[in-house]
Amino acid sequence: MVPEILTYAFMQRALLAALLIGIAAPMVGIFLVQRRLSLIGDGLGHVAFAGVAIGAVTGNAPVFTALVAAVAAAVGIEVMRAKGRTSGETALAIMFYGGIALGVVLMSWAPSGGTSLPQYLFGAITTTTDSDLVVFAVLATAVVITTWLLLPRLFAVANDPEFAQASGLNVLALNITLAVMTAVTVVVAMRVVGLLLIAALMIVPNAASQVVARSFSSAMGIAVVIGLVCSTGGVAVSFYADTPSGGTIVVLAVLAYMLLALGHAVVVRVRHRHRGSDHEHPHPHGHVHGGPDCEHEPVLHEDHVDYVHDGHLHSPTATTTTSTDRPTCRPIVSASSEPPSRRPGPGH
Repeated sequence: MVPEILTYAFMQRALLAALLIGIAAPMVGIFLVQRRLSLIGDGLGHVAFAGVAIGAVTGNAPVFTALVAAVAAAVGIEVMRAKGRTSGETALAIMFYGGIALGVVLMSWAPSGGTSLPQYLFGAITTTTDSDLVVFAVLATAVVITTWLLLPRLFAVANDPEFAQASGLNVLALNITLAVMTAVTVVVAMRVVGLLLIAALMIVPNAASQVVARSFSSAMGIAVVIGLVCSTGGVAVSFYADTPSGGTIVVLAVLAYMLLALGHAVVVRVRHRHRGSDHEHPHPHGHVHGGPDCEHEPVLHEDHVDYVHDGHLHSPTATTTTSTDRPTCRPIVSASSEPPSRRPGPGH
């Protein structure tokens, strides 16, 4: 039996659009997190809104004018940052305020007035047309392929731009490429989650993945999975709960982050307690230190010899497996206070 949500053509288009942005947004966002430019998505979203307003006033396709405006702003900010004429925060602030102000002013001159504001600011995924879906698919595919091909270079620049420059990489060109991909992602997602919420879909899945990931590649993979689940799941939940799709998607992403952060904190606490218990009650070992079968390193003192075992100094007394007859032990740091001459050489 086909689920009810799939019987509607507009929901099929909505799910496909959510699938595209769920893959593309986290792949671009991970480099923004590495470069500590998490707010650039918001800034470009405001500029894209100005582009939408230009399209509404001139009668052109809003997606096209938004793409042109966002890409131009992305290139401009990277050039300004590279030339040192302004800081990244200042340029982002200019985009924030200038873009949204220009968009509001121009939208008031549009024939439709302000009636179309909410669908671009907060998303209106159910209004996605077949032509919109084709454009989104082309743009999202271009972003994913470019990111995959340039993955090592983008990582090098995001992790250490000075070293990347010294290694012969064109840092400015790679930064501009990343900025353009961010702008394209913003335009693709403006119908899915809205221009005011797109940054959340690029940043929150990556913040959640970095809580549990152990490498850059695993962090990206986990972020894409979270993005896919939250974007498609948010559309489905919004259909049945009759809630805005953009806000629902972001709420699910935030919940995913909170659950992973809480689970990670619990695991770390349990491991810490377990290690503390092992430290207070060392595991017994069934041989005599100093005996013929002892392979532990000896540490010579004034009147006795200790042996290094499990990170501690143990006396050469016999040990058994009972809890009441464990070896006397001291932290190994006490050995570092002994002069080198007190330690027996290889021949001892």
